[in-house]
Amino acid sequence: MKKQIFILLFLAGCFTTFAQSKIDGDWKGTAESPNGVFELAYTFKVEGDKLTGALKTEFGDTPIENGKVDGKKFSYTLSFNGDMVINVTGELLTDDEISTKTEMGETKLNRVKS
Repeated sequence: MKKQIFILLFLAGCFTTFAQSKIDGDWKGTAESPNGVFELAYTFKVEGDKLTGALKTEFGDTPIENGKVDGKKFSYTLSFNGDMVINVTGELLTDDEISTKTEMGETKLNRVKS
């Protein structure tokens, strides 16, 4: 009986691992602004069709809001000081590359390997 329970728990753990979204994880890229190029670092977490996480820059962390995932495509908003809201759409291009788009342009992000 203990062996059967162990096997069931093992299989449940395997399915949970395989169900994890490939968008999950840490990603880095750069963006151009009127003040020059600056580095971006994202942490994405997918639970079902919900996307959470944060954008980390040299200016501080900004949480992802209203995040949604649909297969390899996703969207979210970023709010800065309550004054500015940026709508972002993105797509997982490969297991190690994401493209994000805003009205200011497109950014490529690469997976951070640990």
